Amino acid sequence: MNAKFTLSACAIALATIMQPHAMAQTQGASAEKDVENVIVTGTRQSNRTVFDSMAPIDLISGDAINSTTSEDLSDSVAQLVPSFKVQRLPMADGQVFVRPASLRGLSSDHTLVLVNGKRLHRSALLGSNGAQSADLATIPTYAIKRIEVLRDGASAQYGSDAIAGVINIILDDKEGYKAYSQFSQYYEGDGAAWRAGGKAGWSLNDKGYLSFTAEYYDADRTSRSRQRADAIAYQEANPEVTLRNPVQDWGQPDREAMRFAFNSQYDISENAAVYLFGTYNEGEGLSDFNWRNPTSAVYNQSTVYPDFDLNDIYPGGFAPHFGQEDSDYAVYGGVKGDHGNLSWDVSASVGGNAIDYFMSNTINASLGSDSPTDFYAGSLEQDEVTINADGVYIIESDSVYGDINVAFGTEYREETYTVSPGDEASYAVGPAASEGLASGSNGFFGFSPSQSGEFSQDSYAVYLDVESEITDALTLGVAGRYEDYSVFGDSTNGKISARYALSENLALRSTYSTGFRAPTPGQLFSERVSQGLDTNTLEVFTRGRYSPEGAIADIINLRDDADIASLEPEKSDNISLGITYQGNDGLSASLDFYRVEIEDRFGTSSTFTLTDEERQSLIDLDVTGAESITGVNFYQNDFDTRTTGLDAIVSQLWKLDSGSLNVVLAYNYNKTEVVGGNVAQNETQRTLFEDRLPTNSANISATYSTGDWSYNGRVRYYGTWTDSSGNSDGDIFQEFGAEAFVDVGVTWQVSDTIKLSANIENLFDAYPDEATYQASRGLIYSRNAPYDTDGGSYSLRIDASF
Repeated sequence: MNAKFTLSACAIALATIMQPHAMAQTQGASAEKDVENVIVTGTRQSNRTVFDSMAPIDLISGDAINSTTSEDLSDSVAQLVPSFKVQRLPMADGQVFVRPASLRGLSSDHTLVLVNGKRLHRSALLGSNGAQSADLATIPTYAIKRIEVLRDGASAQYGSDAIAGVINIILDDKEGYKAYSQFSQYYEGDGAAWRAGGKAGWSLNDKGYLSFTAEYYDADRTSRSRQRADAIAYQEANPEVTLRNPVQDWGQPDREAMRFAFNSQYDISENAAVYLFGTYNEGEGLSDFNWRNPTSAVYNQSTVYPDFDLNDIYPGGFAPHFGQEDSDYAVYGGVKGDHGNLSWDVSASVGGNAIDYFMSNTINASLGSDSPTDFYAGSLEQDEVTINADGVYIIESDSVYGDINVAFGTEYREETYTVSPGDEASYAVGPAASEGLASGSNGFFGFSPSQSGEFSQDSYAVYLDVESEITDALTLGVAGRYEDYSVFGDSTNGKISARYALSENLALRSTYSTGFRAPTPGQLFSERVSQGLDTNTLEVFTRGRYSPEGAIADIINLRDDADIASLEPEKSDNISLGITYQGNDGLSASLDFYRVEIEDRFGTSSTFTLTDEERQSLIDLDVTGAESITGVNFYQNDFDTRTTGLDAIVSQLWKLDSGSLNVVLAYNYNKTEVVGGNVAQNETQRTLFEDRLPTNSANISATYSTGDWSYNGRVRYYGTWTDSSGNSDGDIFQEFGAEAFVDVGVTWQVSDTIKLSANIENLFDAYPDEATYQASRGLIYSRNAPYDTDGGSYSLRIDASF
């Protein structure tokens, strides 16, 4: 997919961003007109609305999602839900493409992602802290009817991962044809992006539906970089050499992808229907790595290759190019029906995510003149198979006010994680390694055969979920789930929920639940060697993250102060208490307090600085990069945390003589504290977990609609947060101040079929504080920022429907 997608001038349109906030907490006026208020997430009762829910749920309409500029669904949700954060992470290996997201300040894999109520598989990438979650960016946004975000622990209902909550993506099933085209660009003139998509939906003789969606995007890279100080010094000392300015780009990568989705259902009898739906994504991307100065160790001469001089290939130094090709698919099929008071659903799904890594503009220095400059670094693959059988039985009883809703079911799931080796040169330990020249493709080591393999685990689960209106005011729910995993054993979790209506418009709600997150095969068995740049010395350092089950863990465990153990499930306790209001005058509001305590959280252990003897043991094991590895760590159940927070949402709709005005205010307070474990004794890790994301975040949005015109505005607010340097010999911390970004947009309904829109995100081109400790490497703004640091952008869009 290298061809640029071109659009004629008439196909470029004005794009809208700000629909009403679309986080409708109640049914009624505050909701988007095309949002269905009957929810399917967090309950197995068929008539629950958001206002009736015993836990907080956000509804986000497809129109609101598609009105945001970004092609990445994670960005869209983050702009609309203050408790959901996503980072950019340039030069963070695969995380620049598969970006970690956080709900309520927890890890990305503490949020379970569903599609049409069925579990979505994980990405093949393991993040820097070991998180392995579903990749929302693989879902075509144009295929979405709505999203339901359950902000509450739900492991007892859905199983592993649902500690922070659940994101349920409902695919569009509407009849008709529609298409769009969009162009966007940053004020700086870079990051140009084209998006286009189309959807066709048909009714199947009034017995069902069939819809197909296709979406394409092509986004150019951005760069918010300055020339590195050492590059300036080298240029002055070597005027005959021409250096690129800047020598490396800090920003978003080049990215291109095609995405597809289909959704179908057909009645096979009066009481049964078959369904089939799925998604597919295929993409590629390219990003920079840190620049290698010609004075650095990788340029050292070797007696093994006396005629080889890296200056002949890269006289001006080199910044390795890191590329990714990825594919993702998910297919779900089943049959469902009802008979009397019983409804049932039997389904199966298969899904997978595969990532291939490529390096170019680099070298394996240990191979000297025998080294190529382009490498295939290997691949990661996550495959999952899930089988479900679910039922709901309605018991009519005179002993309670309403019927008793009894849900039950079972699930089988198999996960397989595969690591495939790269080119031999990408991981080879060449002859010059004995002289200290780094082995493996510089910047990103290829996966070696010893790191490769296929790892799997399977699990079985049964659950029971009971809800009933005990009186006309009190609703109670009780759920329990038992799961048994082939690798580590079993887990049992429960949930109790209650809602009490103080009046027709006002209700209290509360939940208490236990939860868990099971270690994945990738977390248990995979290994990775990575490089970083010390911002003090500007020298590249190498670290290794290894399996807690492997030979390197055995070497470290020979120390008296080390205890590298097998991974066990994380365990959580989640309690929430809230009040919700739904008025008859267009006003709705909710306030929810929550506390999430997690024991045995996964993380990377403290880094063990290698002794010469231990390094030699790694060399004897033929470990790639062993001659330059300064330290090793492992995924471990390393610490305990307590997260305390508050979500507040107020929405008001006014009907005016000239049209309507909808205003939504959403606020999230979220504070995580490390309360036990090794991280509590490690200032760097403790600070990162406690302060890496803003404690306070909010947005206020307003939409005024009159006739064929709609005007939108929004302010996004992010509180203070802290980042660290990640140096090999100790960290430097910096606190970043609060930031507010203003977005505006206008939409013109030209005709019944054509809509034009324009949007500006970050209207006043606001930038955060500069990352002073990163200035030496040319970076201006922190790569770990919980918001876009590329400044203002605008987009133009046209929508057509038939």
